[in-house]
Amino acid sequence: MKRRTFRAEGAVVGRAVADAVASELGIPAEEARKLVDVGAVYIAGRRSRDAKVKLTAGQVVMVVLEEGGQSALAGSAPAPALRVLHEDADVIAVDKPAGLTAQPTEGRVGDSLVDLVSAHLGREAGLVHRLDRETSGVTVFGKTAEATSALAGEFREGTARKRYVAATGPGLPPSGTVDLPLSKDPSRPGRWRATRAANGVPALTHFRTLYSGPEFCVVELLPQTGRTHQLRAHLTALGAPILGDARYGGAKRAGGVEAPRCLLHAQALELGHPRTRKVLRVEAPVPEDLMRFFMAAGVAVPQGPIEVK
Repeated sequence: MKRRTFRAEGAVVGRAVADAVASELGIPAEEARKLVDVGAVYIAGRRSRDAKVKLTAGQVVMVVLEEGGQSALAGSAPAPALRVLHEDADVIAVDKPAGLTAQPTEGRVGDSLVDLVSAHLGREAGLVHRLDRETSGVTVFGKTAEATSALAGEFREGTARKRYVAATGPGLPPSGTVDLPLSKDPSRPGRWRATRAANGVPALTHFRTLYSGPEFCVVELLPQTGRTHQLRAHLTALGAPILGDARYGGAKRAGGVEAPRCLLHAQALELGHPRTRKVLRVEAPVPEDLMRFFMAAGVAVPQGPIEVK
């Protein structure tokens, strides 16, 4: 991320934030106003979209110029259509598309899933869990404060059941359990490592290999904990990183089929409904890029109740 930061001092105090940004960064006034409009300007740590707001002495202004190598002013793609999988008075479950962040990030270009669901509801959606940007699939939100708290508790306590599917490198055994703690990899920023050699957080994943071939595998994953990058790191530890996962060394192509992104999909989720306490199971169709590997392997997508054996 490329950013510039300055403090409101001297002549900057009392100036409109857009004018101050233009002056401090040495950019045209119109460009400065656009940076404010797209949400790339923060005052005292809070996003500001009002170009005319006056700065007070000592306020720190941060301007995000680039994120992920993309200019904050670059034209963004239209927001994807929201695919609702289930909705009632308390809960809404949606199918998160790959490439969309779960929640807003500093200087983001375009909408996040929270933005889309909140726009659908006409009020702020209660985020209770997150998927990585490239991961697709089931994501649930609370529609009331009570529902959000109850749903978040299920993820925190580990009672929510999750089923993922993925295409990986070759060599996975028919089934197994990965019980390896996760810790940040000091040699590779942004990555997590699965090893007992470091003081990591507990992480447990059951898996069943649906197809094992010389070039790739298709696997069902049943995580029992919900750690950052858990499935990505655990599969890497098994020597079969997820296809398309550049951060963890996943191949971009296997068996003559392209892997355009990290091919991990949150296919099903089971949890207790926050009001009725009855089991709510939601499933999301496997997207086309991953489905090509199911078709090449000649195997079916797992369906029905999530069973941990």
